[in-house]
Amino acid sequence: MKYCLYKKEKKEIVPVTGNEENKLAKARLSEIFEKRQELRIPSRFIEAWESVALFQTNGDITKANSILFPSEKSAFALNNTLNDLTAKEWLPETVTVFSQKGLGAGNKDAQIEKQHPAPFSFQDVGRLIQFYSKENDKVLDPFSGVASTAKACAFNNRVGYGIELNPKYYELGKKRIEIEVPNEQNGKKNQNLINGDSKEEIEKFKNDFFDFIVTSPPYWNILETIDHKGKERVNNDLDHKYSDDSKDFANIEDYTLFLETLSSFFNGCARILKKGKYMCVIVSDFRKKDKYYTFHADLANELEKKGNFVLKGVRILYQRHKGIYPYGYPFSFVPNMHHQNVLIFQNIKKK
Repeated sequence: MKYCLYKKEKKEIVPVTGNEENKLAKARLSEIFEKRQELRIPSRFIEAWESVALFQTNGDITKANSILFPSEKSAFALNNTLNDLTAKEWLPETVTVFSQKGLGAGNKDAQIEKQHPAPFSFQDVGRLIQFYSKENDKVLDPFSGVASTAKACAFNNRVGYGIELNPKYYELGKKRIEIEVPNEQNGKKNQNLINGDSKEEIEKFKNDFFDFIVTSPPYWNILETIDHKGKERVNNDLDHKYSDDSKDFANIEDYTLFLETLSSFFNGCARILKKGKYMCVIVSDFRKKDKYYTFHADLANELEKKGNFVLKGVRILYQRHKGIYPYGYPFSFVPNMHHQNVLIFQNIKKK
């Protein structure tokens, strides 16, 4: 017998065995299926609907508002408007530390991204996309680089938009989507890359157009400093900075002006992001000459002052695959920065 209703008993998810309860649950599941588009039920449940069951902690059919695959022992709440995750999938994403996941430098699909001086793993940004958006939601990366976010959107069935100032990286981003995303991936056709100035391009979008914004902006002009890593890129004939364009935020000389410009830009993104939705900004602290800059804290404080966003938390991305360089040796302590800070903001704009 296929059970259509499950409950929780002694921390285990078990079937409700009564015939009447299962009959009512089956009818309720049919009603839910008819409203699947309105409820925005994830496609993985729709595609295997015959395996889906209803769930309520106490087995109360009148209060049941979750569905599950019995084999997975974890439920998806029908009133979850944030993402498509089950409870079991949701919980690990609230831990404040997670480890970088990459393809590996020698992977054939990692050759384009390494042409950019500061690429971001599409798998890592994919985790953020999965948590802060639902299937077919619109996602914006205003500092697109070589389109890591768009690639992640393609694999996660989101409609991606990426804005990139540098024509070289814009073209590399298009090439990356073309050759690294299989044609049978449904999300491939829904990626939109724009070559232009983000300050100008975001003005072209309608109010409340996006469901999620995620990006890794320039870390001021630190790439101008040729350290051990920079020398390696120069020796390998790879770019060590973004561009020489005066519109590039990375070319602002004064740190205070850079913070003001960047925080004002992000505050302006509130107009095109739906109220209550999230923006994740991935940044790293850094050292320039003898001064250490707590960039993540400076940016968070400046942006909150602008009034449209509130900081909801910070997650640490541990970059465990980065190389270690002898900064400061043997005279002083100079850290190897092996983590990034994911600043999580919520849009609280007042209409």
